Amino acid sequence: MTKSALQIARAAYQPKLPKALRGAVKVQEGEPTHSVADEEEIKKLFPNTYGMPLIRFVEGENKEYAPMNVGVILSGGQAPGGHNVISGLFDGIKRLNPANKLYGFLMGPGGLVDHKYMELTADIIDEYRNTGGFDIIGSGRTKLEKEDQFEKGYEILKELGIKALVIIGGDDSNTNACVLAEYYAAKNYGIQVIGCPKTIDGDLKNEMIETSFGFDTACKTYAEVIGNIERDCNSARKYWHFIKLMGRSASHIALECALQTQPNICLISEEVEAKNMSLDDIVTYIADAVAARAAAGNNFGTVLIPEGLIEFIPAMKKLIAELNDFLAVHADEYAAIEPNKQREYIISKLSADNAAVYASLPEGVARQLTLDRDPHGNVQVSLIETEKLLSEMVGKKLAAWKAEGKYVGKFSAQHHFFGYEGRCAAPSNFDADYCYALGYTASELIANGKTGYMSSVRNLTAPAEEWIAGGVPITMMMNMERRHGEMKPVIQKALVRLDGAPFKAFAAARDTWAKETAYVYPGPIQYFGPTEVCDEPTKTLQLEQA
Repeated sequence: MTKSALQIARAAYQPKLPKALRGAVKVQEGEPTHSVADEEEIKKLFPNTYGMPLIRFVEGENKEYAPMNVGVILSGGQAPGGHNVISGLFDGIKRLNPANKLYGFLMGPGGLVDHKYMELTADIIDEYRNTGGFDIIGSGRTKLEKEDQFEKGYEILKELGIKALVIIGGDDSNTNACVLAEYYAAKNYGIQVIGCPKTIDGDLKNEMIETSFGFDTACKTYAEVIGNIERDCNSARKYWHFIKLMGRSASHIALECALQTQPNICLISEEVEAKNMSLDDIVTYIADAVAARAAAGNNFGTVLIPEGLIEFIPAMKKLIAELNDFLAVHADEYAAIEPNKQREYIISKLSADNAAVYASLPEGVARQLTLDRDPHGNVQVSLIETEKLLSEMVGKKLAAWKAEGKYVGKFSAQHHFFGYEGRCAAPSNFDADYCYALGYTASELIANGKTGYMSSVRNLTAPAEEWIAGGVPITMMMNMERRHGEMKPVIQKALVRLDGAPFKAFAAARDTWAKETAYVYPGPIQYFGPTEVCDEPTKTLQLEQA
């Protein structure tokens, strides 16, 4: 296989580990925990894994560990650093006992259910250290929710002599990990389940999980390209660039990229919802900024838009919720209707308010709202071209203002959607180190008999040797939410906090950025050079930990 010069150089990089993980460790237990909400319901659903203490690893005495086999699954969308979680897990279990084996289940949780796996040996692992992507074993979005899946999984785990399973995924995947841990504990199957916090969206975080892995690299990748667009924009001086960024349920990526690049406008979905803004309010906000810049002779600019924005506009959110519930039951009936009559059919089935909102939408956007659902039964917002919808509506508003003499200028838009470009980038030094530490921590959680825990590495703005490794019970992060029309236990998503330091820093500067051309050009991720260039964590983490 031909390798690039960077791949060859990165293979030699040795991730940094917290001091406590460099030798033998012992467990320091904290207080018992409780769920973030709906305590009684969560406790009832997870009697064997609820209320466990927080765990911190500290330096301990050398111990001998009996040989054990471990399984690993990559679940959900890709995030930079997944291969290093597996590398850290592999090195961790081999240090505990060189006879230990690691098995990877192929193409996500489906590999566990369908008994598709491979043993991950040193020569395979070494090919993937410090590389992006999930291609070592592949990933998938199968949900582990049903007893027959748990039992099918148990068959192969028993056959391979696997003592513990590590599930690397986002909030839904870790919710499934917790359900599986509870099931195996209730049945006394003797199989531990550990989760690792992955998602570039950054919405899996709390006091114990300071950031999800992949967020750092993905934001730096997007920020590089946004900076390049800003440079082009400032050179040509004739386009407004509408840039949609990944982040369905939260605007962490958009906010981080704004802090790194200082665009003219960045929309934050959580603020739109808090201020009860309509689609027209958002369009007017952008158009006002375009007009103000045009008055100063600047007919160009950049707008960052979170992927999930449309679901945070209260009127749209109500519409989408009703559509989700309706289509969960009547999808086949809807699909059987002639395409040119589907719009009327939907309008006739919605409540009056939602029918009016639906009828007001451009044909293309209305159609996108009724397309196939994702595995959770939700509208696939990444298919909705919000960037085009907004630029089209801004253009119409500016044309109306021009006719009234309220706007003098030219408005021409370019559109971009950055999503997949950031998911499989070679991990930054931060993510390479963080992921390796998460995997290594998972091996220690297994060695210490823990189940239903998520691997946790904290104090992340300090040098890596000062990071704090341990575990957090997954039940601690849970609440009850409506999914597919019924209440289910899920990990609570972390949204952008409008009272948090990152948003406040952005809000204090955005009026200046809107008027002036204050662009910052971060350039590509640096892997070699001074530590302040190579190992810097995200602006979000720096501001949160300041």
